[in-house]
Amino acid sequence: MKALAVFSGGLDSMVAAALVRSLEIEVLGLFFETPFFSSEKAKRSAESIRLPLKIVDISGIHLDVVKNPRHGYGANMNPCIDCHTLMLSQAGRMLESEGADFIFTGEVLGQRPMSQHKRALSLVAAGSGFGGLVLRPLSARLLPPTIPELKGWVKRESLLDLSGRSRKPQMALADGFGIQDYPSSGGGCLLTDVIFSRRLRDLFSSKPDVKVREIELLKIGRHFRAGHRTKLIVGRNQKENERICSLASEEDLLSHTVYVPGPVVLAVGEISKQIEDLAVGLTICYSDARTPAPVEVRILRKGIERARTEIPLPKDHFKRFMIE
Repeated sequence: MKALAVFSGGLDSMVAAALVRSLEIEVLGLFFETPFFSSEKAKRSAESIRLPLKIVDISGIHLDVVKNPRHGYGANMNPCIDCHTLMLSQAGRMLESEGADFIFTGEVLGQRPMSQHKRALSLVAAGSGFGGLVLRPLSARLLPPTIPELKGWVKRESLLDLSGRSRKPQMALADGFGIQDYPSSGGGCLLTDVIFSRRLRDLFSSKPDVKVREIELLKIGRHFRAGHRTKLIVGRNQKENERICSLASEEDLLSHTVYVPGPVVLAVGEISKQIEDLAVGLTICYSDARTPAPVEVRILRKGIERARTEIPLPKDHFKRFMIE
């Protein structure tokens, strides 16, 4: 008997995997990766419990779900029900190729108000197309029996009846399974972040055909909107400056200071003389220049580099452009 675990790398998914393995069932972990959540935590957690893990990139199809979620968003831009449905659907389609019999998750009834109440769990399982094969071992005894239970693949009495938001029962179980190293709760999905969600809404409203590169740019820098089709991003440190440069295309405009430390500024979209002026102004404004003396800035676009020298302007001058 073999099962596929939809594995986030959090405490619940680690305990669920350990529980199912304790029933002498082979387990393969699946992590569905998108620009909104990284696989790093899942990799570390899987390694710590010696769980084989497969990373599956669903960026393109997941982005479509985020743009138009059938069941709406949570508090921010998180379409939890549609997202979980997609993951279970993808896992279900892998059952045959992986030689597995059913799917399970680490979800706990009532732990998350939007996506883990009884109706939502049922909705997600049914929407995946593999509802009867989706087991939630941590709360199974509080939920209707699934095919793995009805067919005797797992004994229902060996499963648990956890519910609510407390992590104490899972921590006790982790201790019993010898799991000592597990991450703190929350913080895994950028779509639950207020600032990131604001930036994403702005992006969707200005660019219908969003690509993964635009999503990656949302994660870094200060963001400024200059008209419906143009945005500028100001690096906040050396790491962000390097990341901005790595994501820039030849059609974009890059600018940076020459003789004083400062940001890299990226302008994306329609580039005009006014946009270049704004990029230069932001570059100087967020640099370490502290006097009204002129500052030299280098501009790069389409392989051509030029220099401009301008005097600093105050941050208030640019405040109306900032995406807050």
